[in-house]
Amino acid sequence: MSFFIKIFSILLVIAIVIMAIFYYIKIPKNNLLPKDNYHKETEILLKDKIGQMIMLGFRGVQVDENSYITNTIRDIKIGGVILFDYDIPSKSFPRNIISPEQTKKLISDLQSYSTTPLLVSVDAEGGNVNRLKEIYGFLNILSAKEMGQDKTLETTEKESIELAKELKELGFNMNFAPVVDIDTNPQNPIIGALGRSFSSDPKRVAGNARVFIENHLENNIISVVKHYPGHGSSTSDSHLGIVDITNTYQKEELNPYIELNKEGLLDVVMTAHIINRSIDKEYPATLSPDFLQRILREEIGFEGVIISDDIQMNAIVDNYGFREAIIKAVNAGCDILLLSNNGTTEYDEQLPYKAINIIYDAIKEGKISKERVEESYHRIYNLKKKFGVIN
Repeated sequence: MSFFIKIFSILLVIAIVIMAIFYYIKIPKNNLLPKDNYHKETEILLKDKIGQMIMLGFRGVQVDENSYITNTIRDIKIGGVILFDYDIPSKSFPRNIISPEQTKKLISDLQSYSTTPLLVSVDAEGGNVNRLKEIYGFLNILSAKEMGQDKTLETTEKESIELAKELKELGFNMNFAPVVDIDTNPQNPIIGALGRSFSSDPKRVAGNARVFIENHLENNIISVVKHYPGHGSSTSDSHLGIVDITNTYQKEELNPYIELNKEGLLDVVMTAHIINRSIDKEYPATLSPDFLQRILREEIGFEGVIISDDIQMNAIVDNYGFREAIIKAVNAGCDILLLSNNGTTEYDEQLPYKAINIIYDAIKEGKISKERVEESYHRIYNLKKKFGVIN
């Protein structure tokens, strides 16, 4: 009897070995995918992560399943969109915004077409820079300058509560505000002259910004603090060309960023296309590791998301070209690239596809590391998680 048991045991072991060999040959090692499919899946996953780094502007006041923007959302999994009321390339209204009811439906429809919920952003500072204008039926929000004139902060409290509640009701989850530029040059054509700064006193700027951000936080609206490292002293407009602040910049312009970061109120910082040759002789802040890594990350200790100002501004594309600007911005530390498609250049529906392919090709060429993309992806994911954009 024991002889038959031994024979049976040997045959059982042989059968197990044969089965194991058969399994090993038939089933590929790479996550149970054939080699070609594995690489294809890896490529798709990487491009999806790159897609989260894109915030895109588009045309349209309503969308359906065949709209350009919904196809783009499905194709390349962009991380967010930005809405405008005015279309600069065609010099016409409307672009995306007509009324509160229409805007709310547009945002809801956009989200319904995205498998990963979108960051939906708008410039709603108040005053001159507010895409949600009273003439369309939205609230009339005072400018930062008007808010800042009240030293009790009560005006900023009131205005920012109303604004944040309106944004939440409409479905926005990100506001490109507040501006924390110091009003050191009242004639500054893009900041001071437009009333976009709270004050010429860095402490009062930080104080007003604190109230503004806290009221946005109460309503789960992400505040994008801008324009790092400080646009207040400039004498020209970065929409039109490179802005050199080497001889006008003051170190105190960093104080609001330092104070707000210490208080845990900085979630997203927007870069400025300004150059300070005493810090970086060659590149503006958006493209500069010195500004974004050495100062913002290491010295100030900011760990949140860095978003570029519009990559299509003349200050960037006229001096560096789109491809070089994209690569340098990512390597400098930008986590989200703002592509408004709403500048002085022609409207281009291939723009986000071009940007993603530039980053993907640069990774293959060793010009951008996969780790750099992973860093940005995780920061964006954590931001969305924190504010309930994703569950």
